[in-house]
Amino acid sequence: MNREEEIFRTHLAMTTPFPIAIEIEKAEGSWLYGPKGEKYLDFISGVSVSNLGHGHPAIKQAIHEQVEKHLHIMVYGEYVQSAPNRLAERLAKILPETLNCSYFVNSGAESIEGALKLAKRYTERTELIGFRGSYHGSTHGALSLSGNETKKRAFRPLLPDVRFLNFNKMEDLQQITERTAAVLVETIQGDAGVRIPDKAYMQALRARCTEVGALLILDEIQTGIGRCGTWFAFEQFDIVPDILCTAKALGGGLPLGAFISDQKIMQCLTERPMLGHITTFGGNPVACAAADATLKVIEDEKLLDSIETKGALIESLLQNPRIKEVRRRGLFFAIDFESAEEVMQIVEGLQKKGLLSFWFLSCPHSFRIAPPLNISEEDIRWACALIQEEIAKLD
Repeated sequence: MNREEEIFRTHLAMTTPFPIAIEIEKAEGSWLYGPKGEKYLDFISGVSVSNLGHGHPAIKQAIHEQVEKHLHIMVYGEYVQSAPNRLAERLAKILPETLNCSYFVNSGAESIEGALKLAKRYTERTELIGFRGSYHGSTHGALSLSGNETKKRAFRPLLPDVRFLNFNKMEDLQQITERTAAVLVETIQGDAGVRIPDKAYMQALRARCTEVGALLILDEIQTGIGRCGTWFAFEQFDIVPDILCTAKALGGGLPLGAFISDQKIMQCLTERPMLGHITTFGGNPVACAAADATLKVIEDEKLLDSIETKGALIESLLQNPRIKEVRRRGLFFAIDFESAEEVMQIVEGLQKKGLLSFWFLSCPHSFRIAPPLNISEEDIRWACALIQEEIAKLD
């Protein structure tokens, strides 16, 4: 164990007894580099964060320019600052008309917390509805609406008045009633292993929420910012949420999240009581500048036009009888194997060969793929060839 790993294991809190613990010195494009020249292709984008890879020149330039102006100057919502202004304006342009007002926070879990509070405040109701198989984060509110009981039971009691439905089951929608403040759902369930609902189901969910006056909150923390081939996955279902949660890839590699709604809904946080939701570092100008640059690059380079082509290429290159099922939308994959042990064997074998992959917390027998949106065809073919080699070793 070298000095860096000793510090890592001794003075940084661990999330598991078995961290991956590879040492990274720098990152560029789709690749990470170790201190001795080791190379790793990041085929999961830091778990759906680095949608433009690492160190994109436009993002670094935006960060540099903002750093020269100022860093944090005041708690969220008090001073007029150009970086969050430009980001909010750009988001309003790419989103439907009713998603016109952004509240910037620091993470996906924080965006969920803010959205839940907003829905309860606006509707003056208390019941919250989530879905079995869902994952929304590890803070108390987000955990309360997540479906993985293994991750929850040690931290109870959680939020009261929470009901869970079965995902993609029409008959459960009648449980949404006039008592319901909000329904929180991932447009495509991520941690459950890329579970894609029927379009008719999502439209029925939207209609039921409208019918009873409940707000529909869509969690697009993983699926947003182009991951699924459109800016946000909800566009593919022809629905619009009342509140949209986004994070991960939004910040271009810096910590940033947002919950987004109509201004007429969002303004209820400003009174009775004032400061109904407040954050010190939300809307950090450097993170917002990076996010604005990220969205501009995706738009200017027309990256959304190539996502389906790249996803289809990966799918074609990974045909193998050992694979039980492939679930994909754009460049967001879950590939099922017989067991979690097989997935772990593949992940560990690929890491030794310089390819970074992963699994899903709530679906460990699924192999995760989520490469940068701008990954090259050459890198795709190299990665898929390695994956096939590791699958062959399962025999």
